[in-house]
Amino acid sequence: MSTVAPRAVFVTRESDYELLLARHATRGQARFFLESRGQRIEALEERNRQQAHALTAARAAVPDDWRQAHVRRADLDRFLFGPEDVVVPVGQDGLVANVAKYLAGQPVLGVNPSPDLYDGVLVRVGLDSLPDLLRAAAAGRAPAERRTMVEARVDTGEALLALNEVFVGHRGHQSARYALETGDEREDHSSSGLIVASGTGATGWARSITEATGARVAVGPQERAVAFFVREPFPSIATGTRLRAGRIAERPLAVTSRMNDGGVIFADGIEQDFLGFDWGRRVAVGPAAHALHLVIG
Repeated sequence: MSTVAPRAVFVTRESDYELLLARHATRGQARFFLESRGQRIEALEERNRQQAHALTAARAAVPDDWRQAHVRRADLDRFLFGPEDVVVPVGQDGLVANVAKYLAGQPVLGVNPSPDLYDGVLVRVGLDSLPDLLRAAAAGRAPAERRTMVEARVDTGEALLALNEVFVGHRGHQSARYALETGDEREDHSSSGLIVASGTGATGWARSITEATGARVAVGPQERAVAFFVREPFPSIATGTRLRAGRIAERPLAVTSRMNDGGVIFADGIEQDFLGFDWGRRVAVGPAAHALHLVIG
């Protein structure tokens, strides 16, 4: 058993108010910018206060004998998580997806600072229950869900993890050319790309696609399976539209690029963190080997 004290790692992102100040340098200039467009800065200030209050209260809930750390979303790729960490994202649901790919089974307790603004699908721990859940999570006794993640592995050995979805297509979201293989079926495609979504991601980008197309694939958040959806497949003499959506479990989805330039693979909507996917490269996409350990409160 480890003798190292647990560490509560708080994860936040810049608030809209902080980003506005960074762009306009002063509150006065930011206020003028908004008011000249019929908007008010006070609403953003209130959201910023809610965020700061939630973070302060959450940090106060940490047991006295624990260690603490605070990392911003932009610094996650440079932060080293330890096996004894208990991770506490304070913010919207997307913050959990941002941190999930950097973890290796550490428990995650999401805190929602603005329940009237954020849905709270993944940030479900209340501040009043946080002290007890922190200790229970460190001891492995907290009620939790093991949410399936998506892995995209390119034939170069590079890989991406996603909690919600992986996108394969052109960086400009224009026509992407590729060959799609699922099970024993194969089809050449020209489309605006495809996504492979987990059960968690079924409430995000995948939901907008299913609402528009009616192509529904049932996958549970904890089920070791994912679903793929092709965006706007174009029929031609060389490309088909039969393989529009489907379920992926035992055998990963295989995609071979037919794009001379601009082909990309990115995860959870972070377009700047991508893998190149130019002509001839192959990627296998399916359920990841490890899951997000989400404490549900």
